[in-house]
Amino acid sequence: MLDFNVSQSDPVTLIEASGRIDSSNANLLGDALSGVIDEGHTQLVLDLSAVGYMSSAGLREIVSALKKLRRASGDLRIAQPSPRVVEVIEMSGLDSEIQVFASQAEAINSY
Repeated sequence: MLDFNVSQSDPVTLIEASGRIDSSNANLLGDALSGVIDEGHTQLVLDLSAVGYMSSAGLREIVSALKKLRRASGDLRIAQPSPRVVEVIEMSGLDSEIQVFASQAEAINSY
């Protein structure tokens, strides 16, 4: 089960994901990110503290959203990823493209 909570901390939109992100549901992450971007929100923080597992399919959705945001002069920051998710982000090299923060507040304030 994968759930999302979206809230506003002007000018930043916070998306909190919880559950497991794998090939069977990664599209839900993509849909959540795209929906927020399509509404005109371009400064996003994705909180992954409650995500215990993320596959490469989840990373692809994040990269896709990042490209869309950058075309709109926006950006995506990741907050509080679990140790397992950090490992996947680092192994993929995505940590050189996306800023990762230890807390929501740090990620939000980085804008």
